[in-house]
Amino acid sequence: MKFTAAQIAGILEGEVVGNPEAEVLKLAKIEEGTPGSLTFLSNPKYENYIYSTQASITIVNSTFEPESPITTTLIKVADAYGAFTRLLEFYNQVKLNKTGIEQPSVISDNVKYGENLYLGSFSYVGTNAVLGDNVKIYPNVFIGDNVIVGNNVTIFAGAKIYSETIIGNDCTIHSGAIIGADGFGWAPTPDGSYKKVPQIGNVVIEDNVDIGSCTTIDRATMGSTVIRKGVKLDNQIQIAHNVEIGENTVIAAQTGVAGSTKIGKNCQIGGQVGIVGHLTIGNNVRIQAQSGIGKNIKDDEVLQGSPAFSYGDYNKSYVHFRNLPKIVSDMDDFMKNSRP
Repeated sequence: MKFTAAQIAGILEGEVVGNPEAEVLKLAKIEEGTPGSLTFLSNPKYENYIYSTQASITIVNSTFEPESPITTTLIKVADAYGAFTRLLEFYNQVKLNKTGIEQPSVISDNVKYGENLYLGSFSYVGTNAVLGDNVKIYPNVFIGDNVIVGNNVTIFAGAKIYSETIIGNDCTIHSGAIIGADGFGWAPTPDGSYKKVPQIGNVVIEDNVDIGSCTTIDRATMGSTVIRKGVKLDNQIQIAHNVEIGENTVIAAQTGVAGSTKIGKNCQIGGQVGIVGHLTIGNNVRIQAQSGIGKNIKDDEVLQGSPAFSYGDYNKSYVHFRNLPKIVSDMDDFMKNSRP
């Protein structure tokens, strides 16, 4: 879609300096701007690029005054960064505003769905599923029987939502995510083999949750695996059966949380963290990347290491660890010199 400088200024309540009919159809970084692109300048560090950029339109702060000739049309706003973010949101809404049911796709018996449904081709919706208003289901998505999906939910291509899963409002599930697969439940037998423990629970995802690509959330053995409202999960995360993640907690990629662990509110968990099962992690906890958590954690702790311990103590210990060869050498020299 094409937009003129005048149209964009109207959306952002800005002032056009230059050609109000200048048109753009794509976005770009200021150093990579080409004709027909829109960019922005908010950080003075990048000001030199505005004199060479080929972008047709540039959003700038209202206080900006060029010191040399420029070819780009300016849109002056109170906060260039905030305005560009608003524009990105607007652009994304337009780009993702699909409706209709593409063919081939399958809607099974007794499915209920609200207004403005988009169902991409080769998608499947199981028996008794309920889909809210403004649900966007991209191609090759599987939605199992008795799944409930709230309003304003987007499920990107290739995601798999197993039966009985409940998804709240305003959620986004990215490509390749698997919600509701069996938990890792196996009971050892006398002959050394393992017998499957049926996983008959479900997954409950509350409002405003974002789930990254190829992340897996297992269904509970009994009861529910619960992802509370506002949680943000990165790509390639493993959430095991009967885990509960508290409100507004964020978890980075390749983290694994073992079964029945409860994580509190407002936690920040770095990439490649491993958390063993049946733990309780408090609120406002921060865990640095590649840490291993093997015990309960109280509120407000900051941890690092494997096994993890206090972040401050870890840093102090790490200084000594890096100096260990010199310390050993000094000790050897001391022992040699102290011999009679």
